[in-house]
Amino acid sequence: MSLKDTADHANCSAMSDVLNRIGDKWSVMVVGMLSRGTLRFNELKRQINGISQRMLTLTLRNLERDGLVTRTIYPEIPPRVEYGLTELGETLKGPINTLWDWSAANHQAIVTARQAYDVRHSPEEQAPARRYAGAA
Repeated sequence: MSLKDTADHANCSAMSDVLNRIGDKWSVMVVGMLSRGTLRFNELKRQINGISQRMLTLTLRNLERDGLVTRTIYPEIPPRVEYGLTELGETLKGPINTLWDWSAANHQAIVTARQAYDVRHSPEEQAPARRYAGAA
């Protein structure tokens, strides 16, 4: 599939389906953290700033359902559970690490562009609203 295949509805649906999973910020962060190796739940939670326990649980469950993450339970007391990338999940390491690197390298330029845009489109810069005859 390539960008020129977007006229085919099935290709657009496939792209949308995949991006809905791997395109959300928590999934990207979880895969990014797991690209370094297997981690336990609380290790992941500590390393991903701002994620709630519930959101991490849902994200891991969805990534496992999609075949990107494995959940291994060790028969110990207390039970130890570790998460890692599957073979399919490993194929995301390159694209996600590239995205992280690109984000780090370009974040300030994006912030600067946003600020410039906001200044150009601020309410003071826009023409005053027209008043109609008889309006007070």
